[in-house]
Amino acid sequence: MTRTEFFATLAPHAIRARKEGSPLFVSVRLAQNLLETGGKIHSWNNLGGIKVGSGKPNEWWDGSYVKKGTWEVVNGQKVDTTAAFRAYKSIYHFYRDQDLLFQNKRYERVRAAKTPEEQAEALRLCGYATDPEYGLKICNIISMYNLKKYDQEADNKMQLSNYQWQRIETGVKSLLDRKIISDQGWLEKAQKRTLTRDELAWLTFELVANPR
Repeated sequence: MTRTEFFATLAPHAIRARKEGSPLFVSVRLAQNLLETGGKIHSWNNLGGIKVGSGKPNEWWDGSYVKKGTWEVVNGQKVDTTAAFRAYKSIYHFYRDQDLLFQNKRYERVRAAKTPEEQAEALRLCGYATDPEYGLKICNIISMYNLKKYDQEADNKMQLSNYQWQRIETGVKSLLDRKIISDQGWLEKAQKRTLTRDELAWLTFELVANPR
């Protein structure tokens, strides 16, 4: 599979996830996928190195896993090891399960990132991987393959109806009333419909993480 074929296969799923509220820029997600897989889409569809860990099965991950070799950086040294990685029914299932992971407080900086470069470094800072050059490698891949074009495609395709804007405004009021957020500027932006794509993604995850 060529790099062009790799990105062409994944991009529609990544764009869909972004439109549905994923905090990850499409460019960051695709670059991470290439970095983690080397450009091969395995049958278990784990494109981000997510291990089984202590997580429990959910609607996107049924508990299946594969064991394979990997490496970690421990005390500045690269160490070969074997780990159990989650296996998924589809690429979309992986993206949705990964987005559930990013709801954790640990990844607050990933959700709040305003640019792909900031988000790539946030992944490293939040401990998504032990590679000290993880963020830099993602940024280099984004630049090398012009992946920001997919961010533009995701943003250009996003359209909200009046009903959807009303729901967003109601959600912002709820977050303010419960003091989950304190900046009244969020409500003003929702009322004026000037929230950016990234702000909408962040609000969506805050509402999911803090249901009434």
